Order: sequence, then C-alpha cells, then structure tokens
Amino acid sequence: MSQINKQLLFAWSLGIPFSYIVLGFLGNFYQSKIEFILLSLVIHPFSTFIVLFLIKRIKSQFISRPIDLTMYITLAVVLIAFFISLFNMAVKVPRLFDPSLYLVEPESLIYFFLGVILAFPASSWTFLILKHKKLQLSGIISFVSNHLGGLLLAIFFFFLYLLIGSIFNQPIFNYIDTFFDTDVYLWRLRFATEHYQDMSHRPVHPYINIIIRPLVALISLFLKGDTLYATFVLVALTGAFCVFLVWYFIKQFVDGPLYATLVAAIFGSSTSQLIMGSFIETYIFLAAASLIFLILLLKDKPQYTLVITGLTTFGITFLNFAQIAMTHLLIKRDIKQWIKYGLIVAVLVVPINLLNNYIYPDDHPYLWNPSSYGREEKHSFDPTLQRAHYLGRVMFLHSTVAPEPVFFKEGGPFVKMWFFRAAIRKAPMLIAQYDGWFASTVAYLWFAFMLLGGVLFLKNLLRQDNRYSFNFILTIIFFFVLHMFYGRDVFLYAPNWMYAIFLFLALAWRELANKRWFQIALLGFLPLLLINNLSLFFLMLAASSAHK
Repeated sequence: MSQINKQLLFAWSLGIPFSYIVLGFLGNFYQSKIEFILLSLVIHPFSTFIVLFLIKRIKSQFISRPIDLTMYITLAVVLIAFFISLFNMAVKVPRLFDPSLYLVEPESLIYFFLGVILAFPASSWTFLILKHKKLQLSGIISFVSNHLGGLLLAIFFFFLYLLIGSIFNQPIFNYIDTFFDTDVYLWRLRFATEHYQDMSHRPVHPYINIIIRPLVALISLFLKGDTLYATFVLVALTGAFCVFLVWYFIKQFVDGPLYATLVAAIFGSSTSQLIMGSFIETYIFLAAASLIFLILLLKDKPQYTLVITGLTTFGITFLNFAQIAMTHLLIKRDIKQWIKYGLIVAVLVVPINLLNNYIYPDDHPYLWNPSSYGREEKHSFDPTLQRAHYLGRVMFLHSTVAPEPVFFKEGGPFVKMWFFRAAIRKAPMLIAQYDGWFASTVAYLWFAFMLLGGVLFLKNLLRQDNRYSFNFILTIIFFFVLHMFYGRDVFLYAPNWMYAIFLFLALAWRELANKRWFQIALLGFLPLLLINNLSLFFLMLAASSAHK
C-alpha cells in the first residue's frame, strides 16, 4: 500500500507543471477564488492520470528497451527546450507578448496549490481506474493506452502553437499580408467578431463561416465567451490534431511507435506547421480535413462520413475538393462509388451555400456568381521556369526548413516577411535564401532524407501496394501545377502538400523504421531543425517589435 501511495504521490507531483500551464491560461478567464480552486480539482486529476499512464508504460515496455526510453526522453527534452527558448524570446518583446497569459498570477498561487492538494483524492481514483482490469478495457482508457505517444505529442504541439498564435494573432497586427501573405486580420474579424463580412468578395470559401464560427462559439463557452482566444485555441487544436493524425496514419502501416513519433515530431516542427498551425488562416483546417478523409478511407468508414468530410473541405476552399475527389478514386478504385460520391456532394453544396448566406448575409458571394471570380486575377500569374524552380524550393525545402525571409515594405506599418513573392506590379520575383552554413546544412540534410525516401520508393515500387504513396505523389503534383498559376507567396498554401510529403516519406522509409541508426538520424535531425526554425521567430519578433 505504501508503494502505491509513493507512486501516486510521485505522479501527482509530476503533474503539477502541466496543471500550472493549463490553469495559468484558464486563469485569464476564471479569476475568482472558487473558480480557480474548482478548475484545479478538475485539471490536476487529469494531469496525474497522464503521468500514471506514462509510469505504467515505462514499467511495462521501456525498462526492457532502455534505448527506446532514452530516445523518448531525449525527444521530450528537445521539444521542451524549444518551447522554453521561444517563450523566453517572446518575453523580451512585451508589446507583442504578455507572459502572464500562461502564468498563474502570484495572488492566485495559494488557490492553485490549495486546489491541487484538494485534488489528491480525485487523483487517487485515476490510479484505481488504471489498476482495475475491467476498466482498462473501456473505450477511453483503451484509446489513451493505444495512442499515448501520439496524444502526448499532440498536447505538446497544441501548447506550442497556442504560444505562437498568442503572439502573432493579436489585434496589433491589423494589416493583411504581413507574414507570408496570410490574412490573419481578416480571418480574425470573420471568426472572432461579429464583423464576418467578406471584405474581398471572393466566393472561393463558399460556406466557411457555418463550419468555423460554431466551433469558435463552442470553445468560447469554456473561456467565458472570449471568441478571440477561442479562435487561437481552435487553430492550435487543429494544428495539433494534424500532428496526431500523421502519427496515427504512420502507426497503421509501421509496427514501430517510436518511428511514428519521430516522424510526426519532425512534421509538427516543420515551418509549415509552426506557422500555419498557429496563425488564423484557413489552410490548417484543409490539412486536417484531408488527413481525416485519409483515415476514413483507411478504416473503410461509411460513405456518409466521406460526404461530410468532402462537404467540409468544399466549404472551406472549393478547389481543394478536387484533391479530395482524386484521393477517393485512387484509394477506393471504384468508379461507380466515386461518381455517386461526387453527385451527392454536388447536390448538397448549393443548399449549404444558401444557408450560409442566409445566416451570414454579408458573407462571401454565392458560389455560382461568375462576376466575383474576377477578383482572383491579382493572385494569378503566368507559369515560368523560374516560378517552377522557386515553387519547388518552397514546397520541398522551405516548408520544412525555414530560410531567411524576404523583407519588403509595401503598405501598412509593418515590414512584410515572405518566403516567396511573385512578380507583382513589375517588381521582380523573389525567393528566400538560406543564410549561413548552419541553415544550409539543415536544408541539405532534409534534402538527403527526401532523396533517400525517393530511392527506397523506387526500389520497392513493384513489391507492395502503393495506392497511398501514388496518391501522395499526385497530391503534390496537383498543388504544384495549381500554384504554378496561382499564389503570391505560395508558402501560404503549404498545409495542402506538407502532410502528403511527410506521409509519402514515412511509407518510403518504413523498411528502416526499426533500424536504430535511422531512428537516431531522425532524432538527431530534429534539434537541428528546431534551432534553425527558432531563428525565423527571432526575425519575426524583431521585425514586428520595430513597428511603432
């Protein structure tokens, strides 16, 4: 019994830092003494539950595999060090970031610890649940046990993306296109305020408001109606969910949780995920929808689930439905079912568009209004060899390993930072560069990983079912062709292809998944990638803080 109490006390103590971060954030919305204590009573047993799960996993699996355990611990240390480094960097720019957002106020510390102490009995119940054999087989317990690595990774990246979003989504950034041609200002108005009108009058997002705004409203219920931070949370949750889905997909094909965790961690640390998983934009939602669609196909889920996912994708940006439809055909290989699927979606998009514009009458023009498409001309360009070269660099290098951005001043008070700028108003086409030996080395290492994946794919081309790999290749080609004609800074669209690149590589590398040298190579690459990508945020903070 004393051993049980020691283990419980140890888990209860280790859960305090996690509870502190969560309650530090929630304390911005729940400020009374009673609310804070009640929140501690709810949050801390959950923290203890996760730590107990980790202890159980370490005892049952990792003690016999000390190298695996060492690599997991190293991975955790690397990721936490990146979070702390970014936090400390942001603290030095107080006009952009208030650290108290994630810290328990000094006057509330006594109530935090009081709540944590009072939560000990409830925490002990989680211990009993984990010890009970019948309860271990229950849905939630079984799910957490089978997906612990992916869930922990997603939790970490949620807090990381929320931290980044808390800096660069703030109302001080009240101009569009400042970072990578993103429209954070406009989407913040549409999702987080009652000013939901489409200022650009573009019908390419036919019914996005009835998809996103209800989710923001739902999250805001837990934040006392604060729709701004509910939007921050929703974007970060979606970015973290993408990391989990990448982990989940790889885990279905490769019997190696460490491999899935390492690849998903690199994916989550890529430039694309760090930026688009944090900024208020639409493309992370499209990536999540595409990944959900893949999982539904993988699990052979009913047709109606595919229809719902397709309708969601169409409503966010209708061009992306073409990629969804292509995936359906390549994976299912059933023409009749594919035609039926397309007809169902086509029939339903019209009434949903009508419903959206009835609820939000100042929203986007109707999908079938041809006159509104003329506004897309400013985003359209003639394809050239130079654009193909630059686009390839953005897709295969910059979207993972951040280069030094292109800086320019063009409207608004902020210096703009892009990775790629199309030839606009007779200005030359520009591309970001890797400045210095370190960034170039990280880029070359990533290129070597991709080259290895390509060689292994060709080697095994005729030896396995390559439906998913071919789908990822065609997805990449689809968006490459599309953005040869469309996009000013094409990095903006990176979530559309990043999951495809990583999942293609994960499948190509799978014969090396359990090779220790390859696992070490992936783990060794991650801190290099994070150090390089941290420099991007240093530049973003420096450029933004210079604005008066």
